[in-house]
Amino acid sequence: MRDPSRRDLPDLLNRPHVVIIGGGFGGIAAAKALRRAHVTVTLIDRTNHFIFQPLLYQVATAALAPSDITAPIRWILRHHRNTEVLMAEVREIDPQRKVVRVDDELREIPYDYLIVATGSRHAYFGHNEWEPYAPGLKAIEDASEIRRRFLLAFENAEKTDDEKEREELLTFVIVGGGATGVELAGAMPYIAKKALAPDFRRVDTRKTRVILVEAGPRILPTFPEDLAARAVRDLNDLGVEVRVGSFVTGVGPDGVTVGSEKIRARTAFWAAGNLSSPLGKFLGAPLDRAGRVQVSPDLSVPGIPNIFIVGDLAALVQDGRPIPGVGPAAIQEGKSAAKNILRELRREPRKPFRYWNKGDLAVIGRSRAIADLGWIRFSGWFAWVFWLFVHIMYLVGFRNRIVVLFGWAYAYFTSQAGVRLITDVERYKPPG
Repeated sequence: MRDPSRRDLPDLLNRPHVVIIGGGFGGIAAAKALRRAHVTVTLIDRTNHFIFQPLLYQVATAALAPSDITAPIRWILRHHRNTEVLMAEVREIDPQRKVVRVDDELREIPYDYLIVATGSRHAYFGHNEWEPYAPGLKAIEDASEIRRRFLLAFENAEKTDDEKEREELLTFVIVGGGATGVELAGAMPYIAKKALAPDFRRVDTRKTRVILVEAGPRILPTFPEDLAARAVRDLNDLGVEVRVGSFVTGVGPDGVTVGSEKIRARTAFWAAGNLSSPLGKFLGAPLDRAGRVQVSPDLSVPGIPNIFIVGDLAALVQDGRPIPGVGPAAIQEGKSAAKNILRELRREPRKPFRYWNKGDLAVIGRSRAIADLGWIRFSGWFAWVFWLFVHIMYLVGFRNRIVVLFGWAYAYFTSQAGVRLITDVERYKPPG
């Protein structure tokens, strides 16, 4: 696994080995917390890059390029002399033998401590057959596919002479009224009515129809009701139709069925529900309905104290409420798991994890956002500026911060979407 010519090999082999599965918020935070520790660290991820997920929707809506919100994991950890990065897919975890098995060959990688930070995928509530017609948004590939379908709908509308078909092509249905669904729904009308309108000759993109469908009684359920109501008003001002209490019963190539009503649309996107990593089933621990591991207060697996779960795969209740599956929580959990490993190595007692919610933000189109910082709530233009500042500061890499800042400034003053690329048209033919 390591180059035998390295002089530091004997020392590294005598150190406890910490394996981290996942190079997202939680995994990277854990690796950074172990940077100067007397341990060896192996971080395993099936991709070579970290994704700043809060801005994935901007890649999906042609505002940013994939490279603007990603960074190579090896580059992020390049100064960590005790850390190696493996691009591999973990297929199995064997807690008894203390090994993880990767790739098709099931190559074994031993560990003394294991941190599982594998994240989640979108869930279709038992209807996986809907996924080809309504892709979700969790990875760069998902964002690129949503962007491709979004832009291709206008190109196809320009070609058709059938007015009914054109209306269906200009109708977009977004399922799920959480932050991702709201942000997608807020971005699409502005791009269609401002950025694209001057560029087409036969189709009026200003007639674009965006419908946000939520099964619950209101959108943004994690936000206070007054801010969620403000978000609805902002979406309505943008021309978005918000439908709450609407259960999706079918998704197909020609539309979305809500109850008994068929919304005829050629393009739908999914932003409802999460499905946890299947690796949780190897641990023999109790799982909740979403497949998350019900962890101990110190984030370890009950009965297996050398395995920690962080991020979307961890289920933990604090003050009567589940800790949300968001980036800030995953970062805090990753740091906490790493620090508990170090405490144990120093023969000190572990500390229970305590989540500090710094606040919730959601952007609703251009110059509109809502913010709940606990001690203060605000919305509108000031919330939008605050949202911009926070996301710029949390981006990984100086280059990404500068590129995104200038990209946003360009879009603000020109009303243009800067990354209107349609790629892989033949490879991703829409399902029939």
